[in-house]
Amino acid sequence: MGGAAMSENTDKRDGELEGVLQQVAGQLRASLGNIHRALDKLAPPDRRDADPETDRSAALLCQSYYRILRLADNLSDAVDLDAPSAARLSNGDIVGLCREVIERAEQPGELLGLRVDFRCGKRSHMIEMDSARLERLLLNLLSNAFKFTPRGGLVSLEVRIDPQNVVLSLSDTGCGIPPERLETVFDRYQFTQRLDPPPHGLGLGLPICRRIAREHGGSLLLTSREGEGTTVTVSLPNRRSAGAVMHAYVVELGGGYNRTL
Repeated sequence: MGGAAMSENTDKRDGELEGVLQQVAGQLRASLGNIHRALDKLAPPDRRDADPETDRSAALLCQSYYRILRLADNLSDAVDLDAPSAARLSNGDIVGLCREVIERAEQPGELLGLRVDFRCGKRSHMIEMDSARLERLLLNLLSNAFKFTPRGGLVSLEVRIDPQNVVLSLSDTGCGIPPERLETVFDRYQFTQRLDPPPHGLGLGLPICRRIAREHGGSLLLTSREGEGTTVTVSLPNRRSAGAVMHAYVVELGGGYNRTL
């Protein structure tokens, strides 16, 4: 009886926490929308071009804005990690999606002093996928690679296609992951006695990426050597849906913010 009651109380607390996190994420997004609009008015592009000091201050605000926005998105997704799949699968061009995301990431990588490379033997390849969810997976992985790779390093994405699987391998030449951290990189909410300073976060990115891979019937594996770099390998089923409409990946320019940033 005691064990059942304890489990029920734990589930109740978890449910209450998830509700609070959703509300926090929603309020963060609402406030960030106001900040974004105010920043555009206070520091429009022509003023930033004319005043280096204004440009530096606006860049710092933009960087903080996107960090908080990503945190809000990750909090929302973390609540759904154990929920049924929300992926909306249709036939799309996985190679085109990967190429487009990497091309959009080249400029931020250049600002960080990094080389960004894409390799694939095919121009396009159609599989059953949720383009928006896979884009989120790629952007999360790129964010991690950019954070932990020093200037002069390389971040590369390779797409390999075989009869059974489409394999995405994202590698970096960064600091790598210590062996003791490798055992917990997929744990939700990696809280220690104190939060690690940036660039470390709450440890939500990789669990979310693994969930997205599993939503597609695939898997995500991570290998890393401290001081040498990290490779994340995402394996997706090489299949198409007979009832879905085939479409190419299309970049959505709406939404009010740059998803790559």
